[in-house]
Amino acid sequence: MDPLPNPAPLASKLRNTLVRYHSIGDGEWRVAKKTKDATVWRKPSEEFSGYLYKAQGVVEDVTNRIVDHIRPGPYRLDWDSLMTSMDIMETFEENCCVMRYTTAGQLWNIIAPREFVDFSYTTSYEDGLLTCGISLDYGEVRPNFVRGFNHPCGWFCVPLQGSPSHSLLTGYIQTELRGMLQQSAVDTAMSSTLANFYSDLKKALKT
Repeated sequence: MDPLPNPAPLASKLRNTLVRYHSIGDGEWRVAKKTKDATVWRKPSEEFSGYLYKAQGVVEDVTNRIVDHIRPGPYRLDWDSLMTSMDIMETFEENCCVMRYTTAGQLWNIIAPREFVDFSYTTSYEDGLLTCGISLDYGEVRPNFVRGFNHPCGWFCVPLQGSPSHSLLTGYIQTELRGMLQQSAVDTAMSSTLANFYSDLKKALKT
């Protein structure tokens, strides 16, 4: 188990990595799934043998409220159907923490429940916000869970041009689920999970 990292350089490196992903040209992405709420693309990850996913959709609300529902805090567990528990293990500053969370089994439990320990950081980006994270090898793995690993991931949320009551939400996710899994099962689950994330979030913001 690694000790906790110094948060400032990790936060800075994480932000820079996400901004770089955000500047990748459209031609490098391949559409993986399209729904009325979001489009999901993918490209080979530079971090591991799976894919980096990009998801994007318009959400009817202001950026601060949307990000409050996504980042670690009281809202996320209420609406995210995949997340089954979440606790903040360490808080560095108001916008920076280490959290542990668990996810439900997926694809009729072909993918068993997973546990993640993530460093999370929220910061300003253009006229909106970026909330991002990366997994840490920290804390004991709980029984009956496989420890997954999130390579640099995050959500950009900025006001929609010409419509300030709407926001453009763009996510970059590259999750290594680990355990003995067929890559095709992982790819199916990831595309569906990201599309469902938008519809679940929209429902939560309306309540």
